[in-house]
Amino acid sequence: MTTHDLIGKYSISGSNQEETNQMTYKGILTLSLDENNRIIAHWLINNEQEQMGNGFFKDRILVINFNYNEDNKTYKGVAVYRCINKDFLDGFWSEKHGNPLYLGNERCLRIQSSERPN
Repeated sequence: MTTHDLIGKYSISGSNQEETNQMTYKGILTLSLDENNRIIAHWLINNEQEQMGNGFFKDRILVINFNYNEDNKTYKGVAVYRCINKDFLDGFWSEKHGNPLYLGNERCLRIQSSERPN
């Protein structure tokens, strides 16, 4: 598996950095590459919150440092995904100001293109 295999859009479901592991949000994760083949990530959570990140991929592990703005504050964190295959990522994340007793969880399933190969 290579970095190029991860490029695309994923449907996500996740839980916040809380005691419960119930899925509390859904959204879209878009992965692309910069000129150095590093990952550029863009999340759209619950059709309203945008988050951006940059990261790298090695040995089926994807690490992304992310940030977003809310209430005139910038929040930062890190997300780590185990790449089960090119279509399924299983991850966890933590924010600097989140509850340090818990990790958030996130699962990503590739959104299949409606285009058909020739």
